[in-house]
Amino acid sequence: MPKLVRFQKSVKGMLAAGVAAMALVTVSVTPDVVLAQQGAGSGKQAHGAQSGGGAGGGHGQGGQMGSGGAGKGLGGIFRDITGMDDDPVGGRGDSAESADEGDEESDRPEWAGQAGGKDGAGGGQPPNAGSTKGDIFGDLWVILRDANGVPILTDEGYVQPLDADGNPIALDEEGHPVDESLTTEVELGRLNVGRAPSRVLQTRADEVIAVLSSATDISTDAAGRLVLTVDGEEKTIDSPLENLAIYVSLLTTGSIPGLTPDDLAGTDFDFLVDGAYTQADLDASAAFLAAATDKTGEFTTDEIAYIDAFLGINTTSVGDVTYSEIDYSSFSYDRSDTYSGVTATVLVEQSDGSFLAESVDVYEVVFGSVDDSASGSLEAYTLAADDARAVIEFIHEFAVPEAIE
Repeated sequence: MPKLVRFQKSVKGMLAAGVAAMALVTVSVTPDVVLAQQGAGSGKQAHGAQSGGGAGGGHGQGGQMGSGGAGKGLGGIFRDITGMDDDPVGGRGDSAESADEGDEESDRPEWAGQAGGKDGAGGGQPPNAGSTKGDIFGDLWVILRDANGVPILTDEGYVQPLDADGNPIALDEEGHPVDESLTTEVELGRLNVGRAPSRVLQTRADEVIAVLSSATDISTDAAGRLVLTVDGEEKTIDSPLENLAIYVSLLTTGSIPGLTPDDLAGTDFDFLVDGAYTQADLDASAAFLAAATDKTGEFTTDEIAYIDAFLGINTTSVGDVTYSEIDYSSFSYDRSDTYSGVTATVLVEQSDGSFLAESVDVYEVVFGSVDDSASGSLEAYTLAADDARAVIEFIHEFAVPEAIE
């Protein structure tokens, strides 16, 4: 196997404002998000404060679309997932240039919240995160879920936390773990929502639509991210915010608002703009979610379930508990089928100590030619999303500098 050289390249701006640190106080689209709150206090389970947005039904093949993106343009989805209004943050300018600079050149854009949060993974509360943004503080626990990630509630209507071995933890009469030390915390890493004024977000949405409609060819990279050929040059849509907006849009409307099949080159990607939720939308969405997150740290089913609920994707409520309901019964993933024979060009150290850009087999180098597969569940989807994340991490770590490409 060739020796790869790790070329440090800044990770494209992770969506600013730490979810793990502030439990998405900036998100305003999700009502009563199901979570369990640790720490002293009333001792009751916490399901999040009511923060606006109606609960919707779940969806499957041909199912009814839920909340999150239905009827909104891409700019509206950007604003929903960021919880931002028209006011600049912290008095900073709102030019697209300043936002793009943060997104392109830093792990945490300049307009992100202050560093903080557990293990330093997150940003502080923004100046304009008011009461309308919700009050969903608290750590997140692994809980009992069905195959689609829907919480399985106790007879009393509480979520059921699980210990490290997957066993139910005894709850008191108010639904709080009797022994809180047994709970398993879900780390959301730095899947964070961007924090830029809506004029910047609308500009970003317009740019996504413009570049998609002007592309003369559309393909995907090794991880499944969109690669567009514009004016003879290839451009990968790797902005976390843009990928997250596409993810939300596909899972709520089955389409990217503002575009039709006539706007795209060829027909291979018409499912992205056909206005209907299909299996192809669900299959493709895993790569978009992977492109929106921190490149390190493995996905878990609970992490994705919480992320979807926080983003208001097809939410439904049972009593005080609100969760995202997505039908994964038709989803199937096989690693070897997806990545065997897929290549990526990276920087490889030669025997004489020099470095050359070479095409390597992703299945061999990233996964060690070890196969894995699953179907019909959120677990299968999580496997697909995490594999895509691993490929994106590999591409970033061993990227060929532009000067020698």
